[in-house]
Amino acid sequence: MESASRDEAEALLRALAGDGARLRDDQWRAIEALCDGSGRRVLLVQRTGFGKSAVYFVATALLRRRGAAGGATGAGPTVIVSPLLALMRNQIEAAERAGVRARTINSANPEEWDEVTEAIAADRVDVLLISPERLNSPAFRDHWLPKLAAGCGMLVVDEAHCISDWGHDFRPDYRRIATFIDALPGSVPVLATTATANARVSEDVAEQLEHAGAETLVLRGSLDRESLRLSVVDLPDNAHRMAWLDQRLAELPGSGIVYTLTVAAAEEVAEYLTGRGYAVASYTGRTDNAERLAREEALLGNELKALVATSALGMGFDKPDLGFVVHLGAPSSPVAYYQQIGRAGRARERAEVILLPGREDRAVWEYFGSLSFPAEGAVRRTLEVLAEAGGPMSTAALETRVDLRRTRLEMMLKVLDVDGAVRRVKGGWEATGRPWRYDADRYAKVAATREHEQRRMLAYQATGDCRLAFLRTELDDPGSERCGRCDNCTGERVESALAEEVVGEAAAALSRPGVVFGAKRMWPTGLPAIGIDLKGRIPAGEGAEDGRALARLSDIGWGGPLRRLLADGADREVPEDVFGAVVRVLAAWEWSERPSAVVSMGSLTRPRLVDGLAERLAALGRMDYLGALGRPPGAAPEPRRANSAQRLRQVLERFTVDFAVPEGSVLLVDDVRDSGWSLTAAARRLRLAGATAVYPMVLALQG
Repeated sequence: MESASRDEAEALLRALAGDGARLRDDQWRAIEALCDGSGRRVLLVQRTGFGKSAVYFVATALLRRRGAAGGATGAGPTVIVSPLLALMRNQIEAAERAGVRARTINSANPEEWDEVTEAIAADRVDVLLISPERLNSPAFRDHWLPKLAAGCGMLVVDEAHCISDWGHDFRPDYRRIATFIDALPGSVPVLATTATANARVSEDVAEQLEHAGAETLVLRGSLDRESLRLSVVDLPDNAHRMAWLDQRLAELPGSGIVYTLTVAAAEEVAEYLTGRGYAVASYTGRTDNAERLAREEALLGNELKALVATSALGMGFDKPDLGFVVHLGAPSSPVAYYQQIGRAGRARERAEVILLPGREDRAVWEYFGSLSFPAEGAVRRTLEVLAEAGGPMSTAALETRVDLRRTRLEMMLKVLDVDGAVRRVKGGWEATGRPWRYDADRYAKVAATREHEQRRMLAYQATGDCRLAFLRTELDDPGSERCGRCDNCTGERVESALAEEVVGEAAAALSRPGVVFGAKRMWPTGLPAIGIDLKGRIPAGEGAEDGRALARLSDIGWGGPLRRLLADGADREVPEDVFGAVVRVLAAWEWSERPSAVVSMGSLTRPRLVDGLAERLAALGRMDYLGALGRPPGAAPEPRRANSAQRLRQVLERFTVDFAVPEGSVLLVDDVRDSGWSLTAAARRLRLAGATAVYPMVLALQG
């Protein structure tokens, strides 16, 4: 390009960002490389707020102008692979400001797909945004992808760290992008952008972008964030952390985000703070799309003081004047932490970033770590089942034959699809017969990397050195230096003193027991295929009623004491505080038919705990204690199966009723509800033995 083209590019930038906007040097270097006609591959690793989207919108406009003038490059629209609907909405709005015509194809707008197709054919689309999940759809992959690859003017991979399984936010669907890239004509440029990639992730992504031996241009900038004031506040327990939020939230600048590690914690904290008069709302993977959008808009409009969110609110949420980010619990890596705090302070001189670590953080990390790529035996079993099927097999049918939960099975299949071992087709999945190697060394290294990152997150909490420099070093930022702004650099600590009455009120709220859980209403799909003649709705005379738990194990109130009670596998008497809380749960239960008898599930691992709890509840409530459900001779604890069909097959015939069941309702007592199929199978036995209703009561819900 001629040097005058930088003036043209900056004119386009001003349309996007306003008068006075000028291109940064690395923005221009990326645009210049993308528009030089050679089909360059560029990886832009720059901090949040750098203006990465400006690069691809300006480059798109330049390429489209060249295409309109008859050039070889830029004849078709730029295709942007974007991970979140929220990010797509922001990008479309930004594109329109620059005069760039943008459309999207995603799961939320299938009714518009034909119209978008016609607009592309008529050359009325400059930018097409698609989700990575579209790349794994058989119809999209077979019919749309070849056309897009042939006519695409530029490919942009946003949040490109998701490509790498070394990254903190790896998404299997992103690996399909490699197929897209391989299908592109050599003259089509490719841009990948991210704010959160260390050297290992950058190298992995750059390698996946390369073609025909041409080296990827990597542009890494400083990760300094001059507006951020980082602090850590160590508090003794969850009641103090909740009280800190209650007492300090109003003092934090503007509006912001309170991150939690689990859905249960987000909902619990949001409910408590709302009750204390704060304008807050929860935002999790369980929040439906319409409600998510409404809550995002409320925060953008400063109608809310905060969203209490899981990592579901991360990439793509853009509020330049966000005044604070507070973490109630630490993410499992410094890289993930940097990504989340990057939401704050883009257009403010000062934004507060405060971490309130919790004792349960490591347990949460371990749980999510257990959901990584399955062991080789499970993968081989899946490939064998698909090969034996001789045709497409749905995920639901496959789930009955392998011991993996649905979400983990789907993740594994997507990876195998990219590796060429399976193929997603109409009707499900099929084996390709291609040789496939289980890369045990790589998976072990990924797991070791995760453990290392967890240790580094603990080191961040304990460090006496500059906190921002610590994070920048973890992201391999060569220019990391003391920020002069964090609590360690300034010696200014965030106030941690709390009023006793505020702590007491938080403790009372957290100690309030009781969680309702629904009874199973339908049998798992595919049972006849594994020799169980059950399907459809569970008959009214065989099902349980909705049950109660003292708490979820992930709750920030009773979750901690219950985790400690159940963690080491020891069998002990139920503690008095736990028993008292269970009694309060029962007292608040609005029975449709009050139980006249109590039955223990007959735990093989904690009989003293479960049987003792059942007996004490019977005595206190003046109910008959019928005893514990029996097991077949020689029964011993078995490894829990991961999915519904396998779990039900494991427990369906396990329980026996070795006592008379009088007519009336029964309280069924157990320690932990995981999949819910053990309680369902036991309740069915009791109903068939004469109980008119079965009410499950457990100490804890898994998750």
